[in-house]
Amino acid sequence: STLPAVAEELLREIRKAFQESSHVPDDLLLGLKFIFGPAAVPALDLVDQRSVTRVRSPSGRTLYQVLGSSGKLYTCYSSCHYCTCPAFGFSVLQKSESLLCKHILAVYLSQAVGACQELAVSEEQLSNILLAEEEDEG
Repeated sequence: STLPAVAEELLREIRKAFQESSHVPDDLLLGLKFIFGPAAVPALDLVDQRSVTRVRSPSGRTLYQVLGSSGKLYTCYSSCHYCTCPAFGFSVLQKSESLLCKHILAVYLSQAVGACQELAVSEEQLSNILLAEEEDEG
């Protein structure tokens, strides 16, 4: 994965704590804010609102769609640590100010606490989602 070891470990701890007690302790929430900065609180809001959907095709290809606070749907790829939102392109890729945007952090947190919506699609539907994203960027 492309996240620093400390971030990976924190997400593992959050998953473990949530499995044991169905909540995330304050010290781990503070760690989240410390490591991920301003993306932490909005990402937790997205998780609370169940804004993350795992989209899966019969071949097993998976992507995530996150309904942003603005009402726009963003596509996230946890396997390569990428989001289609403008903040990811600017703060993460251009400026290197952040490890990730709130959308991809919401994906990782939703995975950790089992809060992803599930959507099964055909290979053709998945291709259409990917092509639509390409057109938005072009």
